[in-house]
Amino acid sequence: MDIVVCGKIIPASTVTIEIDPATKRMIRKGVAHELDPAAASAVEEALRLMEQVGGTVTLVTMGFNEITIGVRTALAMGATSAVHIFDDALAGSDTLATAKALAAAIGKKPFDLIICGTESSDSYSGIVPGQIARLLGVPPVTFANEMSVEGNTLTVKRQSESGYDVVEADLPALVTVTSGINEPRYPQLKGIMAAKRKEIVQYTAADLGLAAGDVGEAGAREKVLEVGRPAQREAGEVVEDDGDGGKRIAGFLAEAKVL
Repeated sequence: MDIVVCGKIIPASTVTIEIDPATKRMIRKGVAHELDPAAASAVEEALRLMEQVGGTVTLVTMGFNEITIGVRTALAMGATSAVHIFDDALAGSDTLATAKALAAAIGKKPFDLIICGTESSDSYSGIVPGQIARLLGVPPVTFANEMSVEGNTLTVKRQSESGYDVVEADLPALVTVTSGINEPRYPQLKGIMAAKRKEIVQYTAADLGLAAGDVGEAGAREKVLEVGRPAQREAGEVVEDDGDGGKRIAGFLAEAKVL
């Protein structure tokens, strides 16, 4: 089985996120990066499937050169190879342009299954996986907290408000997994050393047949117009109980129409 994992490399959890006031985009260059925890869960699930049925696991990601350390983490966990979409022309791409680039890279080779995190841990859009599925013409199966493959059929338990639904789809398909689906393995020394010898294929926008007007800031259909801090919370009312505290709190709740 040929499994593709779409994994984002994000600023490390130790980094204080800063926004460029000119571009209104997250400052990513010059800061430490790591494999997104959501992507790590997707990689782990792909590796478990590969161990059961055989095949390959390929990480596909997009970003600048400094994200290589996150790519190596996936390879050290056990991924077979990686694809790195690396082109300054892609800077400022919106979710649709990102999906176009990832779909074009995935479509370079046959695949059986695409696994993504439900959403990335830095932007939380949750849109890209569905867009990739639409562009590649495969069914998207979302919010899986358990999954299995039998023959040509993917079966997942999809997380819901009341429990879970059992959903099936024919392969090839795309599935998004929740963070609670597994506990990602920690790369061991043997895997870290082996990762240095594994292939990382790089593609530019031109390699993927993407025109300048389709990607990057020029092709973005969604734009950040303003970035600011949320309004400061007003101080609450402090109730000192002089014997009537319960009555005053009940009155407050009644006024708020909670009671």
